Amino acid sequence: MRSMMPLRRRRIAIDVRYLSHGLVGGVHTYQRNLVQALLAADSGHDYVLWADSKAQFEIDDLPAHAELRLLPWSGAISSLHNDRQLGVAMVRSGADVAHFPANYGFAPPLLPSVVTLHDAINIMPLHEIWRGHRKRPKTLAMMTYLHLTTTQALRHQPFVVTVSKHARREILRYTKLNPARILAIPSAHDPVFQRLMQSEIDEERRQRRLSKRVVLADAIKNPASTLRAWRALPEHVRGETDLVFFSRRTPESAVLDAAGHGEVRLELRPDRADLVRLFNLADAFVFPSWYEGFGLPVLEAMACGAPVIASNRGSLPEVVGNGGTVVDAEDHEAIVSALIPLLTNQQHQERMRTRALSRAAAFSWDRTAQKMIDVYDHLLDSRRPQREWQPGQVAAD
Repeated sequence: MRSMMPLRRRRIAIDVRYLSHGLVGGVHTYQRNLVQALLAADSGHDYVLWADSKAQFEIDDLPAHAELRLLPWSGAISSLHNDRQLGVAMVRSGADVAHFPANYGFAPPLLPSVVTLHDAINIMPLHEIWRGHRKRPKTLAMMTYLHLTTTQALRHQPFVVTVSKHARREILRYTKLNPARILAIPSAHDPVFQRLMQSEIDEERRQRRLSKRVVLADAIKNPASTLRAWRALPEHVRGETDLVFFSRRTPESAVLDAAGHGEVRLELRPDRADLVRLFNLADAFVFPSWYEGFGLPVLEAMACGAPVIASNRGSLPEVVGNGGTVVDAEDHEAIVSALIPLLTNQQHQERMRTRALSRAAAFSWDRTAQKMIDVYDHLLDSRRPQREWQPGQVAAD
């Protein structure tokens, strides 16, 4: 009797080039934490991680069921070439499913694929994209390239994962994708964002020579509304409070001028450890953003116990839930009304800290990874007779 050949383990190929480019930001956070959670949760599949040689790969000590493959990189043209050739390389390496977690990717027609589309910005009409970004030639060229590649990738009808219900609705608005093939799986915060001991917070406050209270804000997220609200606070409240902006790039002139005159403080390009300390110092985190596909800074702040005042736009109400206060992005008076009790009423502030921590706990990379594994299994099954995807719960409530 002829012996049965053992079944080959299914192979998941993931584009992780963000982890070999020395990048920061939400997509980078998503890739690093998702990949680590997948490798920890799923030993039933083999994982092939595709990076390139631009910089050292960030994840050390891969488990036995994962391997790293490096594409050559010698300049920007290499990235463009790798964008087009990576899917072919995945097929040649025996991939059964391809995952492109940075908004676009091209898999050959017979290879089931999933694209994580973090928001709808890349698929908006090009004139809308240009209107929302700085008018520098390099920026416009990059946004044009991302628009063209993302829209082309979606024509191949991959399974699309996005990070919020709001982003899913926006993607459906701008595309003709089958709604059954778009699933919202919420992101989560990096575990490094957590509440510190009060003694550590007090020491950090002393070292930075901060006032009794701290209002924290992102300098590239509608800072004009934050500044208007700050200037409308009663003078005695401002006298006991510091407004601290942070920014991962040079902010607009209004913030630079205010910092130059000593009205506010500016922390430029803080690393993750600095952000953790800043969020822990905050008696309020003001985030009146005009648009967010998810709103990771809000979740990071809540995970550190910072009371949050966020705008009611994009996905922010979905992420904040009952863990903070939601206001109109341009209504500085509403921001003032939310700030005053946080800065003058200790009991109210502590209640809001508790609610923020509780809300942040509803998001975890373990849950995100398990839902992603379910997507992979669905795509693997798609090579057998088709069945309809049942998305079930699509976001943390």
